[in-house]
Amino acid sequence: MPRFARHSLRRRKRDSLRCRFLSSSCTRPICSMRASMANVSGSVHHLLGFFSLRFMVSSLFETPKHATHFRKKGSGVAVHLYNRAMYSRMVFVLLWMLLLSTSTGIKLDGNGYVDVVIAISSNVPQDNRLIDKIKEMVTEGSLYLYHALDEKVYFKEATILVPPQWNGTNFTKAKTESFGKAKIRIDNANPSYGFEPYTNQYGECGAEGEYIHFTPEYLLNDTLTELYGSRGKIFVHEWAHLRWGVFDECNGEKPFYHSNGGIEATRCSKNIKGQFYEVTAGGSLQQCSIDPQTSLPTKGCMFFLDRNQITNSSIMFLPSLNAVTTFCHENEHNYEAPNMQNKKCEKATWTVIFEDSVDKDALRSLKPLQSPPPPPSFKVVQRKQRVVCLILDVSGSMAGSRILQQQQAATHFLRNIIENQARVGIVAFSTLASTLSPLTTISSDTTRENLIKLLPKVAGGWTNMCLGLSQGLQILREDNGDALGDEIIFLTDGQATDNIAGCVPSAIQSGAIIHTLAFSNSAARELTEMANKTGGQFLSPNDKTTSNQLMDAFASLTLSTGDYIKEPVQLESVGARTSDWFNGTVSVDQTVGNKTSFVIIYETSFPSVYIQSPSGSVYTQTNMSHDVSQKTVTLKIPGTAEHGDWKYSIQTTILQALTLTVTSQATQADVPPIIVKTHMNQQFSDGTKPMIVFAEVSQSYRPVINADVWATLESETGSIHILQLLDNGAGADAFQNDGIYSRYFTKMVNGRSSLKVRVKNQDGQTKFAALYVPGCVLNVQLSPPKPPIFEEPLDVGNFTRTDTGESFMVKLSGQAPSNFPPNRITDLSAEIQEDTVLLNWTAPGEDLDQGTAKSYEIRWSFDLKMLRFNFSNGHEVNTTAVSPQKAGSVEQHSFNLNITIQNGTTLFFAVQSEDKQKAKSETSNIAQASKILPGPKPQGISNPGMNLTVLVISLCVVTVVLCFIVVVVVCAVKRRKRSAKSDMALIITNEGQNNLYA
Repeated sequence: MPRFARHSLRRRKRDSLRCRFLSSSCTRPICSMRASMANVSGSVHHLLGFFSLRFMVSSLFETPKHATHFRKKGSGVAVHLYNRAMYSRMVFVLLWMLLLSTSTGIKLDGNGYVDVVIAISSNVPQDNRLIDKIKEMVTEGSLYLYHALDEKVYFKEATILVPPQWNGTNFTKAKTESFGKAKIRIDNANPSYGFEPYTNQYGECGAEGEYIHFTPEYLLNDTLTELYGSRGKIFVHEWAHLRWGVFDECNGEKPFYHSNGGIEATRCSKNIKGQFYEVTAGGSLQQCSIDPQTSLPTKGCMFFLDRNQITNSSIMFLPSLNAVTTFCHENEHNYEAPNMQNKKCEKATWTVIFEDSVDKDALRSLKPLQSPPPPPSFKVVQRKQRVVCLILDVSGSMAGSRILQQQQAATHFLRNIIENQARVGIVAFSTLASTLSPLTTISSDTTRENLIKLLPKVAGGWTNMCLGLSQGLQILREDNGDALGDEIIFLTDGQATDNIAGCVPSAIQSGAIIHTLAFSNSAARELTEMANKTGGQFLSPNDKTTSNQLMDAFASLTLSTGDYIKEPVQLESVGARTSDWFNGTVSVDQTVGNKTSFVIIYETSFPSVYIQSPSGSVYTQTNMSHDVSQKTVTLKIPGTAEHGDWKYSIQTTILQALTLTVTSQATQADVPPIIVKTHMNQQFSDGTKPMIVFAEVSQSYRPVINADVWATLESETGSIHILQLLDNGAGADAFQNDGIYSRYFTKMVNGRSSLKVRVKNQDGQTKFAALYVPGCVLNVQLSPPKPPIFEEPLDVGNFTRTDTGESFMVKLSGQAPSNFPPNRITDLSAEIQEDTVLLNWTAPGEDLDQGTAKSYEIRWSFDLKMLRFNFSNGHEVNTTAVSPQKAGSVEQHSFNLNITIQNGTTLFFAVQSEDKQKAKSETSNIAQASKILPGPKPQGISNPGMNLTVLVISLCVVTVVLCFIVVVVVCAVKRRKRSAKSDMALIITNEGQNNLYA
């Protein structure tokens, strides 16, 4: 059964909290989209004009021979069709370029970052001081960022989104900003981190992170700055994770390592100086002990940083240190340190930022500012009640099953998805556009049913999309004169009869969030542009009656405020074509149960439906509502649904399609539901780089691990690929047991594809990962650590979840996707046992993390950098007896290097994999192992500055000795003076006597 389990080392901020590095002012541990094309994306109309002119010229002077041949025969039809096809192709290429260079995310406008959205969750009570603290943090961080990156960049503009329930007169209306898409979140604490800021990172080195998480307590409690350092510095530290995909340069699990026969603290750069001490229970310092098994300092040993440092790096190691002002450069990077930056990137953070990050091109070309930047400008915005207009296609191509599926999915949205107090309008368009319902407030079930009755049921006519968009925007403007922050759900199945390209810019400029649903493979390409530029979702459900994709698409159109208690959760979505029984189980776990509904859709004939509760109660058609016109059967469970496994049995005597959709909501106001969020790492691909599928399974930021997660990717041409997503820290998965399940997707085909993920409990092994993470004390006085929080099991029962991600588009540069090599091994570890080396890693695949690689090449060296930069020059290990296992398997192999490994020796190892096409993987992470013979008893570790007690005693002894010497010298001098005076008196007396006798 699910229970709390120890969180793994995925979230890299755990390392920063547990790093045992201390400055003299803090004696507890702390380590605390693409390149901007703003100048291009701001000139969309110029690009359109240029390409249109270029196309016209090419059409006039470059007409193909076959078209000319037909023209000579008196027919202009072929030329017209050719030009129209070429125009469509050119428009597609143009839109592709624009979509790759624009988005609603963060951008660089010249030297300044803009569109930085900082969203405060609805879970946070109103406290206007938060707004001021956010402004202070970003302003301070802007100047720090300016100095950290050679005076090239700063924060120019930021928008603060406050929750809907906050009261205030100085909040402007939000446009496309939303909590779900904000890159910086202010929300209640993640149990794994407490008040500690962290960045949720999914991807590889250089890939953008998902979001930065700050807590209200961190921002409001000024004493925490003594813990973590200035908020501006921490903000830049987290920004580097988020924007540039770099990692921490400390390691709480391995704070020390062997180097050149000595012991070093894990840090970057090595120029940071300090001393090793343990803190006793009484708060005093003592010499560190050595573990006889590892010959490294025992747990509890800390690296105390000197207050005065001669180095200014690195921000990714310890931003709270006053001397630190920049990132680690290549010439000072500590390649040996066993930290996450080396494991993931194996290069300096500065190098990643300027060579691999989303801003690499801009940062290399930007010139430093001539003077310090101005303070950032801020907007404070708010999104009140949700306002949505459904714009539905009823053109001739929608006739038949499509208009019915649209009606069924829109009904599901109005009945089960859209929240209370939202305002909804409905527009239908074909040759003309008409308003089926003005904006109506969802105040009761009766209101919902009245809106459902108004949904269109008949299709016919042309597809004048611009008329539909115009009518929808007009409805949205009726309440307050504008459409800012309102939403449009725009569904169509075909190409526009009118000039959709002409009205898309005005729709984008309206300020509305536009979700677009392309309900066929011929739907207009401009739909993608509208969604991408307005912060909406682009979805391309197919019209197969068994896929249930349109229902899933409408169910995914929520707008989160951060309070998942009030949001619907999709437990199940499944379909089949059968002439017999359609059976299955849906698990209702203890985090959900309110407003639970079962929706069964049949294709032709009303089936027999039986739904059995966990206690054995059976619901039949008499307990359900049946809409004959929509061919839908609905069961709404009154009150709170029983927790446990619900069994459904649907019987049909004729061959037909059947689908089942189950939704629910949280049962308790203080227990958030388990949720799953899925997406691709890129929305557009040319096939030259692999795509990655991500699914994050969590409960209020707590990772859910050991779940069974499967992704279904279906192209518009009908090809289906099913992938099991893994949370094993290998291949596409960045970190093990972090609740983020990943897999490479290599079977790309041209056109649009949909993404759907299904999650279930895996044989009762699913767990919630949680761990108490200690922080620093607030002053220089040492205090004992807080007691750990024990991991108590939380039994929520079996559960199932489904989620639909945004659709993605592929335009292959060739006829087929590239042949991808095996993925890079990132978890290689090494151990020396006498004269034998034991290596462990996770097996890569033939194509990235799928299939089985052909062979391994293992090399070792005494020099880490030699392996890193010249792998082939390393000593080769005989691997003829090693046969690679299937991707994801644990590889464990031992080797004798045919050399005598001396005590104190450190060796470095790396692996490359090869596939059947002789394509080689990148070199693995460099693993190091040292042969350290255990000592007879635990020893101490010496410091350059000695132990404090020894130092104090020594000073006392020296002082006593000095005092004794001074006393002796003084006495000797006085004695000599007295002796000199006696001698002088004797001389004078003698001389007097001599004169007397003269």
